[in-house]
Amino acid sequence: MRAPYQVLVFPYIINKDLIEFAIFKRSDLDYWQGIAGGGEDKETPIQSAKRELFEETGIVDSVLFMKLDSISSLTVEAVVGGFLWGEDVYVLKEYCFGAQVCNKDIILSKEHLHYKWLPFEEAMKHLKWDSNKTALWELNKRILKQHS
Repeated sequence: MRAPYQVLVFPYIINKDLIEFAIFKRSDLDYWQGIAGGGEDKETPIQSAKRELFEETGIVDSVLFMKLDSISSLTVEAVVGGFLWGEDVYVLKEYCFGAQVCNKDIILSKEHLHYKWLPFEEAMKHLKWDSNKTALWELNKRILKQHS
């Protein structure tokens, strides 16, 4: 059973002073975003983020997750098309994470056509949703603070 929340994950890699973020072009719609998906059963948001990252990229090993403060509100109709959890659940929370990876090897699922590894400014130009831009901005600031 689908849990009533969403997760958003941005994989990133640090190579010397260069930070690159992976963004993904959806196969069903013409836009770029982070890895996004819903929770399942009794998963916690971090468990969902780890599963979604693996399902959509094949990445499972040597990943360091960073929980972000960014939390967006999404309409239930926009996410699942209707009132899946009853008529009293109007809005779903979207919990955001960064995922530091060791290499750029990605095996795309059918949910995405393409992916790109880009520096922050370039990645921001490609993203469609404000929630993605806010989460990526926060992630970038946190990484820069940790490495200053």
